[in-house]
Amino acid sequence: MSLLKPDYRFDKITDIKAEDLKKAGAKLLLLDADNTLSFHGSQTPFPGVPEWISEIKKSGFELVIISNNSERRIKPFAENLGLPFVYESAKPLPKGFKKAAENFGISPKETAVIGDQLFTDVLGGKIFGSKVFLTEPLGPETDFFIKVKRKIEKFIR
Repeated sequence: MSLLKPDYRFDKITDIKAEDLKKAGAKLLLLDADNTLSFHGSQTPFPGVPEWISEIKKSGFELVIISNNSERRIKPFAENLGLPFVYESAKPLPKGFKKAAENFGISPKETAVIGDQLFTDVLGGKIFGSKVFLTEPLGPETDFFIKVKRKIEKFIR
């Protein structure tokens, strides 16, 4: 098992169905924000994301946004979507994943991490012991460090 190999791959989060999550044994979804739910730094979700969240919630899943961003960035975005959040999560370290799962009393093996980055979302989810769903980044990167990581990811993906 590679720590950089996701369990599942999808083009975008809205392609993931409740059945896919149930098959993975997930009860709690830990969702990345930037380039998974919205463009990097945007307060507007991608088309279809609010409806996807509503449908997934109706299917019985708990959802939490987990981000390395500041509270100032994530709080209004999460509140707009009606989701709890963990900010400054220090992905890929387990700190934020653990905090989110403990808030719901759900074990790592019953969580699924959904995100677009190998070195934060996939690695962090694997270290935590979750199933990991990798999506393609849906927008351009604005941060220099992330641009560098994306170049490295091309050799691994």
